[in-house]
Amino acid sequence: MHRLFASVRKKGRLLRSLKLTFSHTGSLLLLLLVSGVFSCREDVDKSQLETYEGPIRTSHQMVLLHSDSALVRTKLMADKQLEFRNGDNEFPEGILIHFFEKDGTLSSTIRADRGYYDRKNNLYRGEGDVQVHNILKGQKLSSEELFWDRARKKIYTEKFVTVEEPDRVIKGTGMEADEGFNDYKFKKVTGIIDNVL
Repeated sequence: MHRLFASVRKKGRLLRSLKLTFSHTGSLLLLLLVSGVFSCREDVDKSQLETYEGPIRTSHQMVLLHSDSALVRTKLMADKQLEFRNGDNEFPEGILIHFFEKDGTLSSTIRADRGYYDRKNNLYRGEGDVQVHNILKGQKLSSEELFWDRARKKIYTEKFVTVEEPDRVIKGTGMEADEGFNDYKFKKVTGIIDNVL
């Protein structure tokens, strides 16, 4: 009987020893597998990685109101707005800006096929078919590019411009005006056509 117990104890120690061996072998095998995965990885040249420059946020049917002394002075609308990490914005489907008088009357509008906002310079730029309409004076401006400087409350361009007034049409290159398109001046006038009607 004593031999039987000794034999069972011996087998028990052997089983415990085997369990420990399998346990250590499993850990060792896992460690070898993990180190093998990482050692096979090629080093990446970080200079070859490109920084993502695309938009970080997209908005649809966007409306932005600017107020002065609790009165809405401008209303900016766009079907699509792309916002970038540096704070710049792009309006790939066009932009429409309404300007209001102090009494709330809509005085003028700017419409462009594409729009951009430069946050650093607080400057909007319209491209494509750009139209400015002074509703109160019946004046219209057409150009292929126009800038709106919010801080200076000015609109300007270096491109070719056509201004239609009720009694004449003026064509020229380069123009600056107040943001409401009330007073403007050309850098170079290329033609004036009086309306005979």
